[in-house]
Amino acid sequence: MESVRESNGSGAWSPKMPQGMDFEISHHPLTMKQVVNLIIAMERFKGDGSELLMSSEFRDEDMLNIMLDGLVEEEIVTLCSSPPHLQISWTGEQQCSITDQEKRSLIRVPNSMQLHAVMLQGGSEAKKVLMTMSAYLHPAPSVPGQTVALGIRGTNLYLCCRKDGAEPTLHLEAVEDRSTLSGADTSIGVNSDLVRFLFYRQDTGVNNTTLMSVAYQNWYISTDNRQDNKPLAMCLKTSPRSQVFSIREEVERSSAPRVDSAPRP
Repeated sequence: MESVRESNGSGAWSPKMPQGMDFEISHHPLTMKQVVNLIIAMERFKGDGSELLMSSEFRDEDMLNIMLDGLVEEEIVTLCSSPPHLQISWTGEQQCSITDQEKRSLIRVPNSMQLHAVMLQGGSEAKKVLMTMSAYLHPAPSVPGQTVALGIRGTNLYLCCRKDGAEPTLHLEAVEDRSTLSGADTSIGVNSDLVRFLFYRQDTGVNNTTLMSVAYQNWYISTDNRQDNKPLAMCLKTSPRSQVFSIREEVERSSAPRVDSAPRP
């Protein structure tokens, strides 16, 4: 079959149908897809469909098959974007000392990676460790407290809560690169392994603070409330161990510059 286009009175173009057949458009196509489908269906009357059109056994089902063969498949592409990587951002740090409810100070046991809570006698204050507390801004809209990390001042040793066995445990761990935990450009992914160094500082009342693990929530840094010189450990909130601390900011004092007096005349 040969398709011939002729101009009608309105200036539009229309195909010339085979003798004995007419092609009627009942309504105007509403979408470009419908226009394309219509053009393809008319073009299918050429070629393979010509013999079928000349057959006396041409049926409605045959016409439907021709139309369906020319349908344009519509593919819907959905752009999927992965969620942003949430970061816990460093905001600053301060030097501080920590005591428990029994007024015991923290000391580092020689040749060990533990901190003990010890009642220091007069003249032995120098044994207590001073801590560097880094503060962070957590991206979550609501968190249990201020996100912090605790390191021993002047060292690369930080408290961390990790799960080596059945329950989370507290350790001192050396950090090779301190900038991963402290610095203006420091940020920690919420799913990063570095979260083991982070705790939620929760202040209640006057100078009463608890320190809950970010990685293992409801687990708190604690001390033995009955015996002296015992290591700090993690415990659940329901534990009888002492979980409340007093954190006091320590201001580094520098000596005033020496001023030599001018000799008297």
